[in-house]
Amino acid sequence: MATQTILNRSANDEVPTASFDRFGGICAILAGIGGLLYAIAFVIISRSAPALGGLLSALFLTLNGLLASSALATLYQRLRSANATAALWALLLGSAGALGAAIHGGYDLANALNPPSAVNADLPSQIDPRGLLTFGVAGIALLVNAWLIAKDGTLPRSFGYLTYVLAALLLFIYLARLTILSPANPVLLVPVLLSGFLVNPAWYIWLGLTLFRSRAA
Repeated sequence: MATQTILNRSANDEVPTASFDRFGGICAILAGIGGLLYAIAFVIISRSAPALGGLLSALFLTLNGLLASSALATLYQRLRSANATAALWALLLGSAGALGAAIHGGYDLANALNPPSAVNADLPSQIDPRGLLTFGVAGIALLVNAWLIAKDGTLPRSFGYLTYVLAALLLFIYLARLTILSPANPVLLVPVLLSGFLVNPAWYIWLGLTLFRSRAA
């Protein structure tokens, strides 16, 4: 009787988990698309139309941070069996990075909608100085997740390799931003373009598709 009760409870718990898996997968795909749109707005549109580019990039950064938090929570659910403590740490770091990006984007969005009389662009953000959360903390979270992906074995190994690549790019961008202020510097520009236009969107879209396929299986 007790065994049957436990089995019934597990079956009932599986329904909301599966539902959130689908929701997290959708959020991951949208985060990948939004990340690409952010890169287009920040790098391309802002050159010809600075005001529009600043507004769109701030909007996409805010939305992407919120979408990423759901995707990372779903990833935690998949990886916690490999190492529950490490998976929780990765979730906390990843959520801090995602919310830091959303707050940073919200700050830029507020300034774009109601421009202040004077803004010193050389000063780092007090919430996300030089991308500490957006790049630095998020990169550490991805490193932990990459290790968990390899340890768990349920997600594709190649996805784990891509996670290592994205983590390395984000950490490099953060360290470079500490000393290089010009976004046109090739040392900073190349990893930013590689991450923004290719690796980051591919990682989130791949994560979303993997969540859907594994849940269907």
